[in-house]
Amino acid sequence: MSAYQLPQLPQPEPVGPNEAILVASGDLRLSANQNCWPAQEAMERKLVAAFAREGMTVRRGHPYDPVEKHGFISSQRMGMDIFKNIHPDAPLIVAEAVWQYSHHVLAGLRSHRGPILTVANWSGQWPGLVGMLNLNGSLTKAGVPYSTIWSENFDDEFFIRGIRQWIREGHIDHDTSHVRPLDLGKLPPAEAGLGRALAAQLAAEKAILGVFDEGCMGMYNAIIDDELLNPMGIYKERLSQSALLAAMRTVSRSEAQAVRDWLDRRGVTFKTGTDPATELTDDQILEQCQMYIAAVRMADAFGCAAIGIQYQQGLKDMAPASDLVEGLLNNPDRPPVYHADTGEELYPGEALPHFNEVDEGAAVDALVTNRIWTALGLDPSTTLHDVRWGEHYTGHGVDDYVWVFEISGAAPASHFIGGYAGASSERQPPMYFPYGGGTLKGISKPGEIVWSRVFVMDGALHADIGRGHVVELPQEETERRWQATTPQWPIMHAVLHGVTRDQMMARHKANHVQVVYAPDATIADRALAAKAAMFDAMGVTVHLCGDVRVG
Repeated sequence: MSAYQLPQLPQPEPVGPNEAILVASGDLRLSANQNCWPAQEAMERKLVAAFAREGMTVRRGHPYDPVEKHGFISSQRMGMDIFKNIHPDAPLIVAEAVWQYSHHVLAGLRSHRGPILTVANWSGQWPGLVGMLNLNGSLTKAGVPYSTIWSENFDDEFFIRGIRQWIREGHIDHDTSHVRPLDLGKLPPAEAGLGRALAAQLAAEKAILGVFDEGCMGMYNAIIDDELLNPMGIYKERLSQSALLAAMRTVSRSEAQAVRDWLDRRGVTFKTGTDPATELTDDQILEQCQMYIAAVRMADAFGCAAIGIQYQQGLKDMAPASDLVEGLLNNPDRPPVYHADTGEELYPGEALPHFNEVDEGAAVDALVTNRIWTALGLDPSTTLHDVRWGEHYTGHGVDDYVWVFEISGAAPASHFIGGYAGASSERQPPMYFPYGGGTLKGISKPGEIVWSRVFVMDGALHADIGRGHVVELPQEETERRWQATTPQWPIMHAVLHGVTRDQMMARHKANHVQVVYAPDATIADRALAAKAAMFDAMGVTVHLCGDVRVG
């Protein structure tokens, strides 16, 4: 019998008894990795020093690349190759000061046996907190055990106590006492009945989510398998962004100009210039108007109840940003779009909910919100936001922890102070958006909100749902928060009821949170009750978070 030459398996370097390995997942875009590297490097220095004070050496699992000028894992293949040389039993730290693509490291983390700690710096500069929350949600969906921690300077008591427990026990315990299971018997009967009836209608009539290319920005947690969606009556129409680009070409310049004229009449301020590389131009805006019309027509052609455009990869190299489009879609009050052949207005007087970055957890949430709020006679305008950052604020009648919720432009103008007249459109940052395009930017109006998140855990769908309100901060404080994050994007100053900063971070299983307004606290409670009942009837396990007065 002939002998076979067996493959040589990797031999990872062993780690010492007081040693941990650090990895840093980054962006897929070189410009982002290069621009954000100094912040990551500064964070890692503080992190390594903090562990050193506790007697643990932290060693990087991959080097700085002098050619690419950053030290991030920048692709899935790169992550796989790096993890071949990391001992599977090593204590492992995933440190994030920037937005990161979870699938760059997910393969290695799935097979890792040692304790995993995800860490982010408490800063709004680059969305490291957002990146860490996405990774946490992805690990939760994958069933990979992990611990998580965050800090501004890595020397506070909360952080030190957490890493000491991780070093000693391999995990960190956080306070999540704000979460409780839904008690159906405590829901008001009328709202509970409405939720059950709408769930039954959805199961019988079924709805389609138009998915323009799945898996945006490495967000594994944002993909929900058909086996979980279909029993609820929700199905996907898998659409291509290339088809959207082709459909844009069939929209005439005059049709696009009519959308621009509508926005001008409503008072939207377009901050334009002449250099397309760095400024928002009229041509970019018209292309965005073409995309808006094309998206609505495609949604109608496929019978979609909601759509999600990935944009960030692929389309970003072909067309201006989709964010202005997304903000318009999420509002019943929007420029009319007509069928190309019959001239019939499409989705008249209705929002066409858009789930930004093809986040299917947000898609399910937006669909349910739209149906509940519409049935209650309320404005169904809804959007997701990044859970970006926050600080306590005292003054002008406010004495609360105020979150910065931001998204790249998908927020509807109905959420803004002044509506469309209070909205502006500014060019997206060239680092992320080479072909430009404008946002739909505004300051969210004060008022009562319901917040929620649909996510996958233990192979099933779950929903966290809670209450909050939006506060109006002085303009100088709003500007300070914008400059500390992304000033081109819409902002919401959110206060969550009965949920602290650290409880939110410990529990939240996504980078995104869904928000919707209600006219007052009593109506918000009623709407939340109906939404919780509908989720429950759809087979989603509902968790009430914080001060929720029903259920």
